[in-house]
Amino acid sequence: MERLELKDFLKYHFISHLKYNEDGSICVFSLSECDEEENGYRNNLYMLKDGNCRALTQSGKDGQYQFIDLTTLLFISHREEKETDEEKTSFYKISLDGGEAVKAFDIPFLVSSFEHISKDRYLLAVQYNKDYSYGDDISLKEKYLKNKKEENDYKVFTKIPFYFNGAGFLGNTITRLYLYNADLNELSAITSDEIDISSYHLNEDKSEVLFVATEVLNKPTSKNGIWVYSFENKTASVLLPEKEYYVSDAFYFMDQILFLGNYEWKHGMSENERFFLLDHSGRISLFYNNELSVWGTVGSDCRYGGGQSMKVDKENFYYLSTQNEDSVLMTINANKECYEAVHISGSIDCFDVYDGKIVFVGMKDGKLQEVYEYCNSQIIQKTYFNEEVLKNKYVSDYEEVHFVNDGIDFAGWVLKPKDYDPSKKYPAILDIHGGPKTAYGKVFYHEMQVWANLGYFVFFTNPRGSDGRDNEFMDIFGKYGTIDYDDLMVFTDAVVEKYPAIDEKRLGVTGGSYGGFMTNWIISHSNRFRCAATQRSISNWLSFYGTSDIGYTFAQDQIHGNIFDSYEKLWEHSPLKYAKNIQTPTLFIHSDQDYRCPLEQGLQLYTAMIDLGIEARFVLFHGENHELSRSGKPKHRIRRLEEITAWMEKYLK
Repeated sequence: MERLELKDFLKYHFISHLKYNEDGSICVFSLSECDEEENGYRNNLYMLKDGNCRALTQSGKDGQYQFIDLTTLLFISHREEKETDEEKTSFYKISLDGGEAVKAFDIPFLVSSFEHISKDRYLLAVQYNKDYSYGDDISLKEKYLKNKKEENDYKVFTKIPFYFNGAGFLGNTITRLYLYNADLNELSAITSDEIDISSYHLNEDKSEVLFVATEVLNKPTSKNGIWVYSFENKTASVLLPEKEYYVSDAFYFMDQILFLGNYEWKHGMSENERFFLLDHSGRISLFYNNELSVWGTVGSDCRYGGGQSMKVDKENFYYLSTQNEDSVLMTINANKECYEAVHISGSIDCFDVYDGKIVFVGMKDGKLQEVYEYCNSQIIQKTYFNEEVLKNKYVSDYEEVHFVNDGIDFAGWVLKPKDYDPSKKYPAILDIHGGPKTAYGKVFYHEMQVWANLGYFVFFTNPRGSDGRDNEFMDIFGKYGTIDYDDLMVFTDAVVEKYPAIDEKRLGVTGGSYGGFMTNWIISHSNRFRCAATQRSISNWLSFYGTSDIGYTFAQDQIHGNIFDSYEKLWEHSPLKYAKNIQTPTLFIHSDQDYRCPLEQGLQLYTAMIDLGIEARFVLFHGENHELSRSGKPKHRIRRLEEITAWMEKYLK
């Protein structure tokens, strides 16, 4: 078997946003590839029909799409994009029967998503800014563009959050719904600039739109409202007033409204949503007392793009859920019967369903993403984009390790090194996931497989705080660095005991986000690991409060402390407090546009280590954010993995 190389990820294909047409005869999806020369990604649309797969577009700049009839797509394209301050989104049409894409129209906004209503009418979700979004009033264009250019040198804040990871500085930007008539070239707002839209769905006959929104305030509330807009009456009305429920999404379901959320948080803001019904009289009833995840959160560094994670199909509501180490497709029907619709070993990343027939993008049996169809209880692989890149390459199998801590049964996994010889001794790397409410599973993880190919054992698990189990297991609020730390150390003991070929004196540890926090915590509470690589980490919950896009809510919720009257609690759970204990040489990886775990978090602990005479190295990536390892520029992703790998090689070999 050949060795899997660090740069092999440049050859991977990433699949997202797949969707059936209206009669289920055709499936379309987005296919993305790394473009090392341009240091970006190429995105094209593909079609599956009658068992055959072919490309629809080739510009490399085509994204969001919708079917406007059985054989015609409307899609957003950036193929004619130029450097400009002007807001504009270009739409193209293409026939699935053949032929080239043709320009349809331009919208003078940045459109984040859209729906086809009827013939030439479309519902648009746009990024609207009161300061420089001129919309279709061309007479204001020059004035607003001048204002936007001048204001680029200034940032004025009147609310929080003032920036958001991946979106930058927000200013007065909100998501607003517009109706566009392409035949008349008429664009009109259907929601005011006083509410911010988080999700929306059309009813079956597309006569109205249901949306979840929050009032625009200087400090937004986590409890939002549900609204409906009638296209015929041109009026919006409130179905569920704001500040009563925490609502993540709402759907039309069996002549009622099904919404996901909670009216209180017993287990904090990460608590799994319950299912409620809202009837025409405004009465709310608990539909399903859900205790498990309603999202697919099994981690991988081999995805790009998103896709549908929930859908109503007739009398069934389908949704992704993380169950232990797998992301599966669940369904609940009108009789409140909830069961697995499709379960694979790995992760279902997005899906669509038509009349009981299901198509999904999956990372199945340790392989990279492909499209699968589920029909008549059979799972059929429909694409083979990633078969060749892994052919004759060493891909380590996932060996399960069970352990018990505090009376709780856990599972973890070990990847053996290439050309493993039990008579030899090998270094090993503990990899810790982010979140903390996400999960590791038996899905292909490029960085782990690279290290296994370089002669390392790699081991990972889901400590308390992870997704995949119930709310009690997820609830580590106020306990960061305690029970979760114990779980990881007991797991390390179990792995070392089960695999005598691991050299216990050559252990490394790494992780990002929460995994970065935990790496910082480990090195400040143990000298067990010879080296560490901490990525996009948290070191100080006190300064996290006012600098992270989620800091003003997340820190108090997760740590159960605040800067006003319980700052000691925040400091107690801050790795920086224990910096004097650190002896482990540590590599820091951070990005200057990471607004989730801001740059200062890494800089503080790095500075403390250098000040104390402990070896450290800091690698800063300009222009990247919290998603560097998953969707950063290809050259930056290469450099990141090279830096971490070189650090491990230096100290563990």
